[in-house]
Amino acid sequence: MARNLPEKRLRVHFEPDNIDTFAIPGENLLDIARRSGVRIYASCGGQGTCGTCKMVMEKGEVATTRTQRLSDEEFNKGIRQACQSKVLTDLSVSIPVESRLEKAVLAHERKVAAQTVATGWQYKPPLSKCYVELPPPTLDDQISDLSRLLRGLKQQCHLSNIAVDFSVVKNLASTLRQKDWKVTSTTLTKAVKTKDERRRPTIIKVEPGNTSQKHYSLAFDIGTTTVCGQLLDLNRGTVSAESLMYNGQIKYGADVISRINHSQKPGGLKELHTAVVTTINQVIDELLHQSGVNIRHIGHLMLAGNTTMTEILLGLNPQYLRLTPYTPVANFFPPVEARSLGIKVSKPVYLFTFPDVSSWVGGDIVSGVIGCGMHQRKTLTLFIDIGTNGEIVIGNSDWMVTASCSAGPAFEGGGIRHGIIATEGAIQDFTIDAQTYEPKVGTIRGAKPRGICGSGLINTVAELLEAGVIGQNGKFNRDLATKRVRPGEDGYEYVIAWAPETQIGRDIALTEIDIENMMRAKAAMYAGYQTLSKSVGISCCADFEQVIIAGAFGSSLNIEKSITIGLLPDIPKERFTFIGNGSLMGARLTSFSTDLLDDARRVAQMMTNVELSGNVDFMNNFIASLFLPHTNANEFPSVMKKLREGKQRITI
Repeated sequence: MARNLPEKRLRVHFEPDNIDTFAIPGENLLDIARRSGVRIYASCGGQGTCGTCKMVMEKGEVATTRTQRLSDEEFNKGIRQACQSKVLTDLSVSIPVESRLEKAVLAHERKVAAQTVATGWQYKPPLSKCYVELPPPTLDDQISDLSRLLRGLKQQCHLSNIAVDFSVVKNLASTLRQKDWKVTSTTLTKAVKTKDERRRPTIIKVEPGNTSQKHYSLAFDIGTTTVCGQLLDLNRGTVSAESLMYNGQIKYGADVISRINHSQKPGGLKELHTAVVTTINQVIDELLHQSGVNIRHIGHLMLAGNTTMTEILLGLNPQYLRLTPYTPVANFFPPVEARSLGIKVSKPVYLFTFPDVSSWVGGDIVSGVIGCGMHQRKTLTLFIDIGTNGEIVIGNSDWMVTASCSAGPAFEGGGIRHGIIATEGAIQDFTIDAQTYEPKVGTIRGAKPRGICGSGLINTVAELLEAGVIGQNGKFNRDLATKRVRPGEDGYEYVIAWAPETQIGRDIALTEIDIENMMRAKAAMYAGYQTLSKSVGISCCADFEQVIIAGAFGSSLNIEKSITIGLLPDIPKERFTFIGNGSLMGARLTSFSTDLLDDARRVAQMMTNVELSGNVDFMNNFIASLFLPHTNANEFPSVMKKLREGKQRITI
């Protein structure tokens, strides 16, 4: 009889993480890295189109499919794309610095204006604690334990019409007697659908003794790139700790489309769910470590994320979000016990998610609108969150329209030859001498350059345009007296930093293809403003009284440079306001106020979604925006004036 021989196993070693693992012959190298916990960036999710998952072959052999994302120089040095390589022998590889996922950078400048925060709400958290001292039962007072507790809460805490979770009743008798009838009751109030609906808090926990001074909640922004959490002291209304980490899903792709595609593979949805839950648990551990708070005193979670992130976290199949007619599973999700999702908190801790508006406008945008108070003011406002999917809201307290436009990954470093996400060593600041064309760069944390992030890309293109190094079509002027403009494998390029000046040991250059990708991203955003404005009969963009920019990327934007390239409307700079992570802000404020929790439902219902895919106006506006700053010079009068003055100086 033939015997089943054991499958051959190969040893794979990863540096600089010093991780050893086993693989079978023919297994994909990126898949091996993912399951081994190796910190590697794969912007396109392993499709071979981004070139970010580079590895240096130190020992052993792989079968590889070469793409245009690898230069001849890189290939000859033994650099391979992990997603395009299959292991053939025992292997030792190292991950170059530009492909590593380091800890996310939190130290962005906080440009938060006080007037952009929601006002007029009552401090009344959905989760509340009340300490009561109950009289023990006697022959003259034989009411049940539960009735005794409810009576005490009504008399001492003025709580009535209270519902009770059955889990409380199961252990109530022993809990009441453990500390001589002195207990702390925790009640949870859910959002009401209408103003006429009466609130009915529910008792979800009863603890022996007085624990009312240990009263905490967690607020989370679950972003496609990062997960940010705050530990909130509900007694004081303050933030006790804050932490941010890369979303563990990033190894499956930098954008939501890559994540949705991965979710359709066997076991893919479970992998994505586990990755984000693991990240949430890591953030919680860090928050508890910073604050010294015990996990059992966390009583509530409020979470905001885009529609895809929310559905994956809840374990729902997101496949129909990207299929016509683009329908989410639900817009409003009931609270769910956090432990049932794998989040390591005590029972019973409920997780609330912000409602979604559509497949591409999610709870993170609703949270941002609530956090900045846009829904409370008559001011005609443009609210934008710029990323791979750019979300736009136009309106005020009376009405709102919203849309999402696919800007692509350029603003997060994707599709850019030397693009990286905003981490240490990312080029963020760029200026150029208009006479010598020599640059001056600034990086995050002052480290040697290892790549260019989204905000650096905008600043660089704007400066090159103003100095005449590129034209309004994004093409390089090839007649300049500088060695920095040169032909390359992807057409002409500008060398931002020479190899000896960088961490990666190679020249960092910006190519015409990079500029084209950035122009497409900014064109999608601006076309979105124009199309949404026209849908409600207003002029884009002079009519906007305020522009609110949300998101971590928005916090690092240079307004003037963003107007120069045509990403932001050409209106006075004093009308622009940064709110940083609006999604997290809204999650925090709704943790402090049931009023704002109610507002979240109301705002989601009042938002009218405009679908831009297949929209003729959007496509026409998009094509018109594929120019620096725009084909219609009247849209950007201050920029055109500046460019004309710059040409005169160069001529002189």
